[in-house]
Formats: sequence, C-alpha cells, structure tokens
Amino acid sequence: MNTVKLKLVKIISLLLVACFACSFAYGQETKKIPVIYSSDLFNPPSVIFDTDLGPDYDDVGALTLLHALADSGEVRILATVASNQYKFTSICIDVINHYYGRPYLPIGAPLTGMNAKGGQVMEDLPAHFPHRLNETSDVPDAVQIYRRILASEPDTSVVVVTVGFLTNLTALLQSPPDQYSPLDGKQLVEKKVKHLVSMAGQFPKGREYNVYIDVPASATVCEQWPTRIIFSGWEIGDKIVTGKRLRESGIQNTPAKEVYTICGQTQPKGRESWDQTAVLVAVRGTDRYFNTVKGKIKIEANGANSWQDDPNGKHEYLTWKTSPEELTTVIEDLMMHEAKK
Repeated sequence: MNTVKLKLVKIISLLLVACFACSFAYGQETKKIPVIYSSDLFNPPSVIFDTDLGPDYDDVGALTLLHALADSGEVRILATVASNQYKFTSICIDVINHYYGRPYLPIGAPLTGMNAKGGQVMEDLPAHFPHRLNETSDVPDAVQIYRRILASEPDTSVVVVTVGFLTNLTALLQSPPDQYSPLDGKQLVEKKVKHLVSMAGQFPKGREYNVYIDVPASATVCEQWPTRIIFSGWEIGDKIVTGKRLRESGIQNTPAKEVYTICGQTQPKGRESWDQTAVLVAVRGTDRYFNTVKGKIKIEANGANSWQDDPNGKHEYLTWKTSPEELTTVIEDLMMHEAKK
C-alpha cells in the first residue's frame, strides 16, 4: 500500500472512531462533558498572594488551597507577601511554602503598618515544620517584591489576591519609579495587573476587620486602584465553615491539619472560610461559583463600607450562585491536599 493510500486509511479510521464516540456520547443521557473552569490550563493565572496571617487562621487554609491549585496546574504563584508586621506571619508563610516544595517563593513584609499578633498556634507551627526565616524582619519590603515581580511579568497578566490589610497595596500605589521600572506604582499596577481580588468589606454595607484595621490604606486602594476589584465580602465566607473534616481525617503532618486541629479544640465545628473564597475566585474566576454586583465601594472614616450600584463600575462584590454546602466541600477538599512526595 502506497503512502497516500495509507494516510487516507488512517484518516478514515479516525473519522469512524470520532463518529462512534459522538454517537455513544449522545446515547448516554447522564454523561456530561467535563468543563475546565480555569481560564486556560495551558496559560494559568499568575498570582501574588497577600496575607495578614496571624490574627486568624483561615489564612493558613487559603495558602494551602493556593498551593493545592498550583500543584494541579491551575495557577502559577509569583509571590506570597505579608501585610502584617507580626514576627511570625512571614515565618508561617515560609513554613507552608516549604511544605509544598516552593521554598523559593519570594516573601515580603510591610515596612510600616499593623502588627496584629496571632495566637499561640502560629508561634508553635514553625517548631514542627522546616523553614528558613527567623522573623518577619528577615524579609525585604513587600513593595520591592511587588515592583520587581510586576515589572518582569507581561502586561495585564497578574492577579493580585489580598486576604488581609490593604497596607502593601497602598504603599505600592504610592511608590516612585525605581531600578525595576520607570513607572510609578499606580502606572505599574495599571500596566501589569489584570485585576485585584480582595477579602474585604461586608455587602451591601457593613464594617469588616480587614477594612477598619487600616482605614487610610483601605480608602486609598478603593479610591485609586486602577483596575477592576472583586470583593469577597464577610457575608460569603461566614457561611462556609471548614476544618472539621480535615481535623478528623487520617491526613498527617500538614501545616493546615496542625493548625486546624489545635484551633478546633475551641472551635469544634470548624472556622469560617473568608480568605479561601478570595483565593478560589482569583484562580478559577467568579462564574463557576458566584454572581457579582457591579458598582463602587465607599469607605467611611470609621472603617464601615457602603455601596452604590453601577453596571459600569470597576468594583464588584460576590453573591451566591452555588450553595454554601457545595463550596464547603470544594474548599475543604483543597485544604486537605498533601505535599507531593
């Protein structure tokens, strides 16, 4: 058989297989074609994670979730920075990065701002897991990390997700040109950032910790940030309680299991998942799990926030599409992820 005929036979064979597969699929009423919700598994989002880890422990769940999604190829982690000057914040970030095989991830911390102390569990965690840092002051300025990474990334490609204070982001907006970029901070953000996802606020109005802990920074970011901002409000994570299944599982020696087991002694039902929802949206987008309302947030002097609807607004907050029960399962599944051997 000559080459032309052989190729023709192969093509016809492939077409017959495809037709059979299609006819089989249409005959299966319960079969569904799986949908990939990440924007593009061949071009996963690039994320900078910003956390106040310490005062609450859902940050540990959020960073665990981020590493789980990175291990599945859904996201590329660029940096994990602290918005809290508390000495154990950066160390605990370092612990989790080490556990998941990414000790090289840049870590930064604010030069000024809040020093919100964490519980004893955050001080104990480094004693049980490898890490390289001794305290938060060992790391460079978070703004330096932001500027270096943003300058090196393609335009409109970086997703910033913050699950803590907005201190670093205000300092970034106010930063001058430097050795990394001739652009000032606001120009650099506008050029390089795709959008910001923030666990902050309560919607349509309320008063939430991440906002009122640093009111000037919160107001600055909400007024001056040049890209789209997606807010995962207090009312979303409040209905998603995770940790009990992780605590009762046979999983051993993960930072999340350690933290949720200790903290579960006083919160046996688990902990609200405020920060995890923001990470989930930063990686998988809003459409799978949520609807959004567009408009503009306003920050009051006491740290309360209000909202004005505007279909053309650059701000938006999450509302429910799927149930809290479904999201509880999704988030806890990811929190139970163990390091690759």
